[in-house]
Amino acid sequence: MNLNILTSGQKTIAFIGMVLYMALVVIVGLIYSKRNKSTEDFFLGGRSLGPWVTAMSAEASDMSSWLLMGLPGLAYLSGFASAGWTAIGLAVGTWFNWRFVSYRLRTYSHVAGNSITLPDFFSNRFHDQKRILMIISAVIIFFFFIIYTSSGFAALGKLFNSLFGFDYTLMMIIGMIVVVIYTIVGGFLAESTTDFMQGTLMFFSLILILTAGIVEAGGFSEVATKIGSLEGFGSLLTSHQRSDGTKSVVSFLEIASSMAWGLGYFGMPHILLRFMAIRDAAELNRSRRIAMVWVVISLAAAVCIGAVGIAAVPNLLDGATASEMSSKSETIFIVMTQLLARYSPVFVLLVGVILSGILAATMSTSDSQLLVTASAVSQNFFKGVLKKDATDRQVLWVSRITIIVVALIGAFLANDPNSSIFGIVSYAWAGFGAAFGPLMLFSLFWKRTTIAGAIAGMVGGFVGVVGWKNLIAPLGGGWGIYELLPAFLFSALCIVVASLLSPAPSKAIQKEFDTTVGTKS
Repeated sequence: MNLNILTSGQKTIAFIGMVLYMALVVIVGLIYSKRNKSTEDFFLGGRSLGPWVTAMSAEASDMSSWLLMGLPGLAYLSGFASAGWTAIGLAVGTWFNWRFVSYRLRTYSHVAGNSITLPDFFSNRFHDQKRILMIISAVIIFFFFIIYTSSGFAALGKLFNSLFGFDYTLMMIIGMIVVVIYTIVGGFLAESTTDFMQGTLMFFSLILILTAGIVEAGGFSEVATKIGSLEGFGSLLTSHQRSDGTKSVVSFLEIASSMAWGLGYFGMPHILLRFMAIRDAAELNRSRRIAMVWVVISLAAAVCIGAVGIAAVPNLLDGATASEMSSKSETIFIVMTQLLARYSPVFVLLVGVILSGILAATMSTSDSQLLVTASAVSQNFFKGVLKKDATDRQVLWVSRITIIVVALIGAFLANDPNSSIFGIVSYAWAGFGAAFGPLMLFSLFWKRTTIAGAIAGMVGGFVGVVGWKNLIAPLGGGWGIYELLPAFLFSALCIVVASLLSPAPSKAIQKEFDTTVGTKS
């Protein structure tokens, strides 16, 4: 299908709106640059976030362009089942993370040496004098965030290429430069503030495009008729095969595999940092309610956009090969956004604003990932291991250099226009979820966890994801489940076994644990 719905004049107006948006986030970075007096300010905002910014920045940095492109694309490609169960798993995981992890982590990270990064917390939690946990976690963060960041840059290239016909690689690099500039200059407060703006824009964009899609399709009845004509498309228990138009029954294992996405939340560094950064732990209940409203509505709208797109834009995949279908389906949000220009010239500027939502989604995650990676390398590896007497100025310079290096590597990995955003994100999400998720839960809820268990769990989760993804999943059948689920369980098993086989934690560690557990959660 021809994606060039907008005229050249309309594209110019839309492009100007998107450029102005990118300029705005750079200005925010410059404004907040004056507040970065120390590494704690740069990496954690001085623990000064309010409940609204905490909630919105956590969810905006969580969902990324995956919410606007990857999830609708998955629903458009195969129906409600895979996308729907994934969304349900994410919503459940979000609630559990806010309800059971946020308060304890905020309290414990302060008790455990006022930790300002996730590697800091793990190292201080287990009194790791040799910095083994710090090194391992920094390496894992560096590895998976390079992959994760590449998905955001791929979304930027795909957006400008499909909409304006601009060179994919060139636009990916320009988008990368904008993200790098305001992250380097503004630090955590800048990216949290822009994340709040971007989360708000993403929320209203999803609702508006879903409404426009229903109107374009001819109303709810036409949407229902079209979905009903595709065998298995509208059910959570069957999956539609776009290649031959048939359906297949979704097994319990496939449902569990899709819902396992929710387990990833317990190990996402860029989300967990928001819990650590709120100014008052008592405000986390309010943040949780805000976050859950945003998440439930946004996920539901994203899945429905993919489904409604079948009726509004039925020919999107015409001419696409099997290898191109996944990537091409992820442009459904972009195509449906352009449909607004048909209704009124006034809506053309609105198209530019909404498409900035994709920029917003991409930037809100990429900046968080770059900052977390920079903190892991500079604060936890450079200062924590190589140069323990490093000044704040030296740490900040290493951080900024790291941001540039990671961005360049991420752009190199994203240099394939046919790369799947959903596929890239799923791998990195599994890596963090399995390597850090079980350890985070055991660190906060099981006093008997030892440093040996922590090391075993972290390494076991990392190896489990990489091994399952590359060696076991290719076997197909029941082995083809999402690698996060088996790797998460394997990591948890490693923690329990290694902890029970090693000496109990010291009295000092147990006292810190009791201090945290004794508080309200």
